[in-house]
Amino acid sequence: MTRWEYFTAPILVHMSQQILNNFGADGWELVQVVPGPNSESLVGYFKRPLPQAEQEQR
Repeated sequence: MTRWEYFTAPILVHMSQQILNNFGADGWELVQVVPGPNSESLVGYFKRPLPQAEQEQR
């Protein structure tokens, strides 16, 4: 069974593509986007599989 780690991060509207590409390059998959605390930002929820070594330890 795959185990996941999760991450939330602010996403600035005017830089969203760059921010999402950076997280994607690190293996994070965008799960959901919700409105942020102001009109210039969103909050992204991300997940990625835990490395195999960490999955075996848990």
